Amino acid sequence: MVNVVIDGKRIKVPERTTILDAAKAAGIRIPTLCFLEGVNEIGACRVCVVEVEGHERLFTACNNPVEESMVIHTNSKKAREARRANVRMILSEHDDHCPSCVRSGNCELQRIANELNIHDTPFEKHYVSRRTSPDFPLIRDFSLCIKCMRCVQVCDKIQHANVWDVVNTGAKTTVDVARVYRLEDADCALCGQCITHCPVGALHERDDTQKVLDAIDDPEKIVLVQIAPAIRTAWGEEFGMKPGEATVTRLAAALRLVGFDYVFDTNFSADLTIMEEGSEFVERLKHRDREKFPMFTSCCPGWIRFVKSHWPQFVGQLSSAKSPQQMFGAVAKSWYAQTLGVDPSRIFSVSIMPCLAKKAECALPGMDGAGAGQDVDVALTTREVSRLIRSLQIQPQDLADEELDMPLGVGSGAGAIFGATGGVMEAALRSAFFLVTGKNPEPDAFKSVRGMDGWKEATFDIAGTALKVAVVNGLGNADKLLAALDRGDVRYDFVEVMACPGGCVGGGGQPIHDRVEMAPQRAPTLYDIDRGMELRFSHENPSILACYQQFLGAPLSEKAHRLLHTTYHGWKMPGEK
Repeated sequence: MVNVVIDGKRIKVPERTTILDAAKAAGIRIPTLCFLEGVNEIGACRVCVVEVEGHERLFTACNNPVEESMVIHTNSKKAREARRANVRMILSEHDDHCPSCVRSGNCELQRIANELNIHDTPFEKHYVSRRTSPDFPLIRDFSLCIKCMRCVQVCDKIQHANVWDVVNTGAKTTVDVARVYRLEDADCALCGQCITHCPVGALHERDDTQKVLDAIDDPEKIVLVQIAPAIRTAWGEEFGMKPGEATVTRLAAALRLVGFDYVFDTNFSADLTIMEEGSEFVERLKHRDREKFPMFTSCCPGWIRFVKSHWPQFVGQLSSAKSPQQMFGAVAKSWYAQTLGVDPSRIFSVSIMPCLAKKAECALPGMDGAGAGQDVDVALTTREVSRLIRSLQIQPQDLADEELDMPLGVGSGAGAIFGATGGVMEAALRSAFFLVTGKNPEPDAFKSVRGMDGWKEATFDIAGTALKVAVVNGLGNADKLLAALDRGDVRYDFVEVMACPGGCVGGGGQPIHDRVEMAPQRAPTLYDIDRGMELRFSHENPSILACYQQFLGAPLSEKAHRLLHTTYHGWKMPGEK
């Protein structure tokens, strides 16, 4: 233990404790900006500087450990003036057009400037006025970057994608894409974790809300929207609503006020995905001698982009089933258009997703199986939908719940848990058990795959067959698992991968809470929904049964393959051979 004095308080803390954590233990707050615990502790912004008696230089609190008998002053004149000067210098290289910034009101630089009572910038303004392509789902605005390095560290340490890097030297030092000249030429998975960990608006998603409003204003268009499972855990956060208030039925009421003609549930197509993917897995098990294992889930387009870029030898082991977003779009522009008795070209299909990669996915070749253009026309993030609702002066907290439209508004509890890591695996095993044995397991029989651990594994017995499965979340963990598979260190039959830490509930398109990983708080909402439903198995969804009886025929039928399956060799990532 080490004895120190901080702002007159004598405390004892373990050796190697940082000054920042020691101050926190004493109830003293030191402001930070670039700091991200366990990820970015490099003192780049120098906002956390403190004065230590006996030393001329100031210490950054985030990465300097305390020493025995250290006397620290967090708010001395020298520390205050240096802190304010450092923030002013950052502001001098930042285009502070705050009212029109996507992060206005939720910006760490804005917050710290207000906290330090900074209302002017005496230094000459100098910043790079450049943005990356407005057509790419991820946009970087160089004029807003504060060079905090968070995006670099998150991409390298957590996601193992290594997209961002420090380029140039001296006064021209900045953050840019690594190895290539354009962001769209990088092997970016579009997980969006760089956005949710950026303290300012230097990184954001392409805004597609105007495309949606244009379609709503077109009298020839029938505009429908699907709501992904993870959305119901987070959409109300930006309106100050609790999970119990921010229901999917209240969101449906808000979306109808926006102007959508029909509001549906991606849980429907999550159940459809289980029928196809589960049937595919069972068929592969029947032919173990000619199939490669494990089979990987294919619901997460960020994971698909990552495996194609980093581990192409495993692409052939991906399930050929499309993601729930794409299955929904294909069904909407085929079976549902037929149900409405309208030309599929009139349908404008919108999805609300917790993810940036969905924007890229809906534009891919092969995602147009219904023959009426792309099956999903626009994918919006949770943040975009919140901005859209707010821009139309809608107050969702004042609305009464409204039920979703039928028949694509019916989803099971198995579909609901898709948004949490382990949810796809659990839902698939529930139905795989039924497909093999002809009877349902206990709904929670496979709950051991739940939880926020980065790499989980379990073995289950299904009709005398032992199945070894794994669940990983976060691309860094996926990278480790694939490396272990490649070396032959592990063996699995079925693997679920979600690109974002915690799964879709922690997606790169979800509301941003700086330095708070929200997935552990959001995931329980989905399990509560599952637990409270009578319908907990995908294969019992009446709308799914009707879709097969009236239109698709059976899982893995010719029509199902044409509409609901794809090949991942039909398009290439940058640099892919």
